[in-house]
Amino acid sequence: MAALAIAGIAVPAASASAATTTARPAPASAAHRTGPAVGPAVFVMTDNTAGNAVVAYRRAPSGTLALAGTYSTGGLGGVLSGSVVDHTASEGALAYDREHGLLFAVNPGSDTVSVFRVLGDRLELSQVVWSGGVFPVSVAVHGNTAYVLNALGGGTLSGYRISGFGSVSPIPGSSRRLGLGTTAATAFTGTPGQVTFSPDGRSVLVTTKAATNAVDVFGVNWDGTLSAAPTVNTLAGDVPFAVAYDRNGDVVLAEAGPNAVATFTLGSSGVLTQLAVADTGQMATCWIAGDGRYFYASNAGSGSESGYSVDGAGGLTARGTAATDPGTVDATAAGHGRFLYVQTGKSGIVDEFAVGADGALTPIGSVTVAGSAGGEGIAAG
Repeated sequence: MAALAIAGIAVPAASASAATTTARPAPASAAHRTGPAVGPAVFVMTDNTAGNAVVAYRRAPSGTLALAGTYSTGGLGGVLSGSVVDHTASEGALAYDREHGLLFAVNPGSDTVSVFRVLGDRLELSQVVWSGGVFPVSVAVHGNTAYVLNALGGGTLSGYRISGFGSVSPIPGSSRRLGLGTTAATAFTGTPGQVTFSPDGRSVLVTTKAATNAVDVFGVNWDGTLSAAPTVNTLAGDVPFAVAYDRNGDVVLAEAGPNAVATFTLGSSGVLTQLAVADTGQMATCWIAGDGRYFYASNAGSGSESGYSVDGAGGLTARGTAATDPGTVDATAAGHGRFLYVQTGKSGIVDEFAVGADGALTPIGSVTVAGSAGGEGIAAG
């Protein structure tokens, strides 16, 4: 998290409007579009408090991005008190559901989640639904089930069923309270960072950052609800922030406390057992992205990406560090791992990289996302 390593002026939190009903607006057209082509895309969320939006970029064969359109979410962005370049202090604010062709975007300032249909590099707004809590920051999808992580009010999880028609509805009895005890003074560091399904869909993992320095693991029941209580994996002082998975299904964790990347096995009972750890040597290591082969940790305080490969036993091998624009936050891999796109929160720039055969990153360009300074949420279609 940037606040752990960057000194800056805190941005006051946006006020959240109470949204307690499910809305189904008419499909939204792009605020502006360029070019008739439809192709592979990268989507970026602005988290703008005056009106949240998802900006779509067409990805060229070379990996460079071209603006395809800007789409209102029908909700508001939000800012956690104490944040500087990462206003939601989370990973997974934008989630692509490839199976159903849907894109989920959180609206922290409205306590809602927007659901878009994905048509290549075009989007069509399908639904805006209540997030089930206060200040949603992360979404996870597996099969026909989605879970939304709400950061404030102690942290909550809310489940949704995805229909074959691309619409979502709340799962009765799915809400779970995390009970993190977050206060106004700890809204930035003491809120949860990410919700994610295990690769087999049998578990839901939540990182609690500095609130309890834990990864909470819930079991997933047959009806999509979660176990009544999680298995709590306490990682004292590690500030677990974001999760990815290697090809064996092992957990790859970004730890903001020691500025490190660590690997773990995930047992059937929800217990994490550490395999390896590697210090990045950078500042504010919070986000982790990859394609199962190479993984890249975003270092907000250093303006850099640290690359790693993971072997069959969970061992970590450094693959170099690449400079980014200031305020490195979330990232996504695309093109079967040939490209990496990195959000940088200070000026709202997305840096484009080609991934070499050895995992090294080569810069190939960048785009400035209008109105997205401090925003988080990026996904590849």
